[in-house]
Amino acid sequence: MEKKVRVAVLFGGRSGEHEVSLNSAASVIQAIDRNQYEVIPVWISHEGQWHFGEKAIPAIAGLLEKEVCEQLQTHLPALVSKGSGTLPAFAPHEVDVVFPVLHGTYGEDGTIQGMLEMAQIPYVGAGVLASAVGMDKVLAKKVFEQEGLPQGKYVYFLKSELKKDIQRVIEKVEQELGYPCFVKPANLGSSVGISKAKDREALVEALQLAAQYDRKVIVEEYIPAHEVEVAVLGNDEPQASMPGEIVSSNEFYDYKAKYIDGKSVMRIPAELPEETTGKVRQLAIQAYKAIDCSGLARVDFFIRKDNGRVLINEINTMPGFTPYSMYPKLWEHSGVSYPELISKLIELALQRYEEKSNLKTVFDL
Repeated sequence: MEKKVRVAVLFGGRSGEHEVSLNSAASVIQAIDRNQYEVIPVWISHEGQWHFGEKAIPAIAGLLEKEVCEQLQTHLPALVSKGSGTLPAFAPHEVDVVFPVLHGTYGEDGTIQGMLEMAQIPYVGAGVLASAVGMDKVLAKKVFEQEGLPQGKYVYFLKSELKKDIQRVIEKVEQELGYPCFVKPANLGSSVGISKAKDREALVEALQLAAQYDRKVIVEEYIPAHEVEVAVLGNDEPQASMPGEIVSSNEFYDYKAKYIDGKSVMRIPAELPEETTGKVRQLAIQAYKAIDCSGLARVDFFIRKDNGRVLINEINTMPGFTPYSMYPKLWEHSGVSYPELISKLIELALQRYEEKSNLKTVFDL
């Protein structure tokens, strides 16, 4: 009997997207092919404590089907059921690959990726650089601008600038963007801390809210547009799915609309002219390569209602895997089932690790 690939699924983390991560990880654990993979759950608490095996299961038990939960407990490797700690207890010989289903800071921003690189453990998804750039909306926009990708207007500020002279910040927003505008933490996702500001009073509140989650705040112009998303999969030769459109149940696609009420409607494929469909798929791959991404990403676009112009919004290097998530749905409609998608991501991780392992680390004179 062929040995199963041992996959450590990381979830939780010190992030405002902790709960989103739990839902995503539970979905991955339920769907993963048990004939190919042996799953090791690893929960990172809000405080940064790592909990392995049986100590990790309580965090997601309520999100798993009873049968899956019991199976998970029954087939846990003893070596990782040993406890908790501030640092990971597993070693390269204990796991074959890590699937970091972590969203937001300390998970999607290159930090966990750097740790896994140092530990020489293969992992699913983007590397250190792509994760860090993709996570920082300001840096990502600067890279996209350098690549000639079309995007909307924006300004950004440090938290210290808001404290020092918020009046100057308000005046800059009003002069360069006007109202309404969107205010976001620069390094967070899942619409956490995002507000739509329609006047000066709302802008002040939005800036203060966003600054609670990050030291850098980005303010973007309001664009009357359809929101379209494309899933990208691959390493050096990535493929783009058909685009999908989200019709939000709220005024904009906020946290509640994404993860709680389930009333937002996904249109897959998006109702776009054939030329526009080709354009967003081409731009998605261009954006993916621009930040040197690998494994997976979801690239979000605006299609202006007035002239049909395509504008890139952002790239998400670890998109959600919840039942309402667009990324797996896009690939499902493109012919790749959810379990197949997970297997492909693990294969891509192992391929990338093997390629990097063959690089020289010693300079021969």
